[in-house]
Amino acid sequence: MVWLIFAGSSALLVLAAMQLAKFGDAIAVRTKLGGMFVGTLLMAGATSLPELLTGISSLSQGVPDLAAGNLLGSNMFNMFMLALLDLLFRQERILRRVATRHALTASLATLLIGMTAFFTLANIDMRIGWVGVDSLLLLATYVAGVRLIQSGNRGSGGEVVPEEELEGVPTLVRALIGFGLAAGVLIVVTPWLVSSSKEIAEITGLSAGFVGTALVALVTSLPELATTIAAVRIGAFDLAIGNLFGSNAFNVVALSLTDFFYLPGRFLGVVDPSFALVALLGLILTCLALIGNLARVERRLFFIEIDALIILLVYLGGMWFVYARGIGG
Repeated sequence: MVWLIFAGSSALLVLAAMQLAKFGDAIAVRTKLGGMFVGTLLMAGATSLPELLTGISSLSQGVPDLAAGNLLGSNMFNMFMLALLDLLFRQERILRRVATRHALTASLATLLIGMTAFFTLANIDMRIGWVGVDSLLLLATYVAGVRLIQSGNRGSGGEVVPEEELEGVPTLVRALIGFGLAAGVLIVVTPWLVSSSKEIAEITGLSAGFVGTALVALVTSLPELATTIAAVRIGAFDLAIGNLFGSNAFNVVALSLTDFFYLPGRFLGVVDPSFALVALLGLILTCLALIGNLARVERRLFFIEIDALIILLVYLGGMWFVYARGIGG
């Protein structure tokens, strides 16, 4: 039965994520905000909802390490997706096709992940009410970064699309409604997906830390995977890459927002310090993707770009490291 629930909820989640890509791109066209801005905010926020909901659910069940592993492990998997995209769409060279302005979003994600690793190790026991000052600083940094991205995107965002090319593109109202409904489906379906994956993980006997970082993170990242593939298929490369970089930044925000639901004290204060290593692995992978976006080196090894190959090897090596160290176990 658990396998049927897993398969069914996965299918619904993928379908909803594909609709997110469709309506997100329509919003970008209709508002002239540009695919990068919409990818960074709307797409990344909506497709990261599963991570946020999983974190809150994990805290309610008294498993903070599972929440931390899921959120930080999702950052690793998001960058792993870039290597997968290079394998699936070998003729596109996606990191070379998108705007270098994505470097700002990737830099914000890098800063936030680095701050998370520092706060996890430093264990600064300062709170305002029941919320840790570290979580509030992460949230404030994200808000300031998004404002910077938005101001930098003004005047260079969306191109003027001829009216005849708008035929078949949903109206703004319809796109907003469709986007909201698709995001709502993700909110409803994700708990089924996560609960069934947790049961499957328990059957295998894997450690809690590895389950959060690898399995649950993979499951809750399915919206990013499906949305990104769908965006690439329709040629919305900026939307696809903005979704991945923006999702890495939003995952850290989800971690800080989770702190608001942990009434006993600071969320990062009860997380195993070894999860700083998971954060650092996500930091390394995000930096590699950032370099790939800026360097634009046209070099392949057999059938894969060099930067994508390095990301692939670092991710797989990192997963082995997390498993071998028994992080959060």
